[in-house]
Amino acid sequence: MKLKRMWVIAAALALCGTMNMQAQVMKAADLEKYAKERYGDKWLDAAKNLAGELQLDKNENLTYQQVIPAEGQTKEQLYVTLNYWATSTFPPTAAGASPVTLNDKEAGCIIVSAPITDIVRHTGTLNKYSVSITPIIRLDIKDGRVRVTFTVQSYDILADISGGWLSPVDSDERTFGDSKRKKADMTNPYLYDERWEIARHYPFVQKDAQKRTCAKALVMTHAYSNAIIDKVEEALKNGIIGNDSEDW
Repeated sequence: MKLKRMWVIAAALALCGTMNMQAQVMKAADLEKYAKERYGDKWLDAAKNLAGELQLDKNENLTYQQVIPAEGQTKEQLYVTLNYWATSTFPPTAAGASPVTLNDKEAGCIIVSAPITDIVRHTGTLNKYSVSITPIIRLDIKDGRVRVTFTVQSYDILADISGGWLSPVDSDERTFGDSKRKKADMTNPYLYDERWEIARHYPFVQKDAQKRTCAKALVMTHAYSNAIIDKVEEALKNGIIGNDSEDW
């Protein structure tokens, strides 16, 4: 009994480790490496090349869609797998809110809305920008197949008007932008929030004052969409922890 209990504890710890790793899907540094390997490190050129194959949807959002075959698996089986994947990959926020905003077994639909922060950091001449996105991930499930729809409506920007290359520095030779503002803290007058509509920025608009920031943001968003779709496909093929067998 003691050995069995120790095995169960070890398995639980391993599972927790797996879930924590999945909760990020991919760290920002790994995502940037992933993007560079596929699209190069010249963000302006990469964004321009991607723009030729991307289309904004009717709401001017950036949307990706792919149908993943899952032969031999029923709608119910696929739902259980993807429900497990969604809840383990996107845990509740610090406030306790679940990123899984819709979970309908009968309709075969799971929707997740989970932010990924600091997907891009860029320092310009006068301003410094931190870019975050909140993708909406929709999983539509039928017997033998799953349709993944990945939508990003805008870039969420934390702008620092004192954080550029020509920004003033204090006595410790730090820019004012070195201090990070907590969410909803408006005490630092140099930091402010913006929402940039993707359709109004590069590469969909050529003349853009935030061209370099938005070029990298598009490439990183595209890379993240690929990573999400890859993770869904992997979950459908191999399960969540790699040994999700019915024989136990």
